[in-house]
Amino acid sequence: MKKILLIEDNADIRNNTAEILELSNYKVTTAENGKIGLEKAMAETPDLIICDIMMPVLDGYGVLHAIHKNEVMKNIPFIFLTAKSERNDFRKGMELGADDYITKPFSGTELLNSVDSRLRKLDLLKREFSPGLEGLEDLMKLSSGKNMLQALAEDRSYNNYKKKQTVYSEGNHPNRLYYVVKGKVKVFKRNEEGKELVTDLFSTGDFLGYVALLEGTVYKDTAVAMEDSQLAPIPKEDFEELIHNNKEVAQQFIRLLANNISTKEKQLLGLAYNSLRKKVAEALLTLQKKYSQASDKSFVININRESLASIAGTATESLIRTLSDFRSEKLIDIKEGHISIINEKKLQSLVN
Repeated sequence: MKKILLIEDNADIRNNTAEILELSNYKVTTAENGKIGLEKAMAETPDLIICDIMMPVLDGYGVLHAIHKNEVMKNIPFIFLTAKSERNDFRKGMELGADDYITKPFSGTELLNSVDSRLRKLDLLKREFSPGLEGLEDLMKLSSGKNMLQALAEDRSYNNYKKKQTVYSEGNHPNRLYYVVKGKVKVFKRNEEGKELVTDLFSTGDFLGYVALLEGTVYKDTAVAMEDSQLAPIPKEDFEELIHNNKEVAQQFIRLLANNISTKEKQLLGLAYNSLRKKVAEALLTLQKKYSQASDKSFVININRESLASIAGTATESLIRTLSDFRSEKLIDIKEGHISIINEKKLQSLVN
């Protein structure tokens, strides 16, 4: 049950507001002035604070200032509740960091909508999301009540890409985001000798090309279709408008990008220090995690040895020898170029 601290010097308004909140399944603590309210906030750490502005002893501005100076409480959503409706008072409250502003008299619906909105955003900031685009989609769905990125890709023309066809190239300037309608896409970098290292994999429902858009830089890698694929291009302006209009989405996006950096660092450490068997096992399990369907009884993928070697970060000849060893050990099976994992548990033990 969410805890709400209500600070209001008018007894009738305080009691009526508390009753509305309690009937909506919130635990409410009340205070008749700012000083008592601040003491209760420090003692109980509520999930949200509703506070009048004009009060004896300590006014609402003083309470908000003290809350923001406290490391434990500074992120608690704060709603001003006041009879003062002048624009200057509104602006002063918002400039001090208030999350919302309700003017008396107010309806129960108005109050509850504001409380629900602020608590939902608090949950958004606390929630942990997966580091990839799946996490971003979850984030935007939670913040808006719908999958905003999915909606962004709807009703757009699709581009068809043949197997091995380039989607975008390293060094080019980005002007769009790509949504994978169907198919598989790999993103890779090449060294001076032309050796390829796959840095990410995408499939149906994924978005790619967003890092360069956010950084305002050129692409630092190349994206190529692994099979015949269909992608929906989304203009840069549409994507930027979506990100810039939602502060909570932008904050979580920063966290997602930070998690992506951690994932890439782990990948680089693995390439530098993992054994050949561990690299190949990890590449196979990565493909399974990315492309397996819930209905699949066993995972099977058709991928050429060069691409698999670039995912594992090893030479093609070394990969072929290792796959042969895995086949002899009955960890995988290979038929007509298709690789199937038949002993996932043992394969996983090579990675752990």
